[in-house]
Amino acid sequence: MLLVRLDGEGPLHRQTYRALREAILAGRLRPGERLASTRELADALSVSRNTVLQAYDRLLSEGYAVARPASGTYVADALPAPPPASSRTAERPRGRVTQDAKPPRLGAFGRRIAEHIRPEHATWSLRRDPLPYDFRYGEPAYADLPLVAWARLLGRRARRLSVRRLAYQQPGGATELREALAGYLTRSRGVACAPEQILVVRGTQQAVDLAVRLLVDPGQRVVLEEPRYTGFSFCATAQGAELVHVPVDEHGLQVERLDAVRDARLAFVTPSHQFPTGGVLPLARRLALVEWARAHDAWIFEDDYDGEFRFAGHPLEALQSLDRHGRVLYSGTASKVLFPALRIGWLVVPESLLEVFRSALALSDTGTASIEQLAFADLIREGHLERHVRRMRTRLAARRATLLDAVERELGDRATVLGENAGLHVLLRLRATPARDVPRLRSACRERGVGVYPAAHFYATPPRHAELLLGYGGLTERAIRDGVRRLGEALNALRP
Repeated sequence: MLLVRLDGEGPLHRQTYRALREAILAGRLRPGERLASTRELADALSVSRNTVLQAYDRLLSEGYAVARPASGTYVADALPAPPPASSRTAERPRGRVTQDAKPPRLGAFGRRIAEHIRPEHATWSLRRDPLPYDFRYGEPAYADLPLVAWARLLGRRARRLSVRRLAYQQPGGATELREALAGYLTRSRGVACAPEQILVVRGTQQAVDLAVRLLVDPGQRVVLEEPRYTGFSFCATAQGAELVHVPVDEHGLQVERLDAVRDARLAFVTPSHQFPTGGVLPLARRLALVEWARAHDAWIFEDDYDGEFRFAGHPLEALQSLDRHGRVLYSGTASKVLFPALRIGWLVVPESLLEVFRSALALSDTGTASIEQLAFADLIREGHLERHVRRMRTRLAARRATLLDAVERELGDRATVLGENAGLHVLLRLRATPARDVPRLRSACRERGVGVYPAAHFYATPPRHAELLLGYGGLTERAIRDGVRRLGEALNALRP
């Protein structure tokens, strides 16, 4: 029985079963061949007879072996012929699948993903080093979250579960959450919608994917801001769309340039806090953008990812509030006001699109976890969410002021800050530092305990100078001051 060898992983009876199964599939034990008796195999492998009996029982139940009364146990006859000797491997580690030499056959959608989208770029899960001054962007201030209230509401909902709540739920989302969101979005963002128009999704990215699949055919044009959130471009590229990049300035998308774009089907915009530059689209441009969509029979996808946080005056109402022709799809998320792992977002769909979007959502996802939806609805209805947002505006405003003061004091005219009037991050433009020095700058910062993140990969045409995204929501004011000072020291270290 030298044909089998235990791999040392897990219980002995499973190791024995795996060893025999592998020998059968590899052809070392051929169809119709008699297996050793349980005593013989137990002695050969130095295991108990019960261990071998369990392994044989499993082989019999799964059809790899057959028992013949008064004769013994045999390899089943109805097995495929073993592979040629030249293609066999003497040992194959558990769990490793032998790959064909040629690449897998993919559909057009899969080929576009394989060719154009690297897995490490299609994620918001940035490398997390234990740095004391981490200017990580895209995440909320975890220490300020209302987690006590959240845990209480979540526990209350879990204790009151009924059979109805344990069954499959509506793919569009829990009625309680859609009703709570309709009121919240009207109060906080000026969104005009009925609860029935709201689809609860697993974050903004699922909403983006749905919009591209349903509204754009391969070869049709999609408008993107330049620079832009890469989640938009990834989905459009996977769909085979033609990407049209329209530049932004300090006020956001240069809407007048859309006149030169012909036959666009969909435009992705972040009007309340342009990502990543931070511009806030003024009213005249908002009105012009909505009119462009009406005149060109196009759709607008409004990503309002952190519109609640504005520090100069009241938060501007959403672009959707100006839409009188049903051309704007409005998306929001709990990732910034609460935390990303919650995986709850919302898409407000024009009535003309609602039926097809609801059906498509049902096909791709039978629903976000219902207990979390109900607890989130309670968080809104009982006022916890809006109190949290008001507190965070005050705290973020103080951190923002500290950041701006520290940049001016430590970096002076070497740096320009963009997008400082809203959101959870700013864009730091270092015009005297070429883009090629960003890796060295990041390394010098990391040596000093500072995490900074380049903005270049949000551009279709990367800038020639260095640009960094500085998220400040999760840092104390003291940490912000110390972190910017160390960033200045890292910049100094790059000088010849």
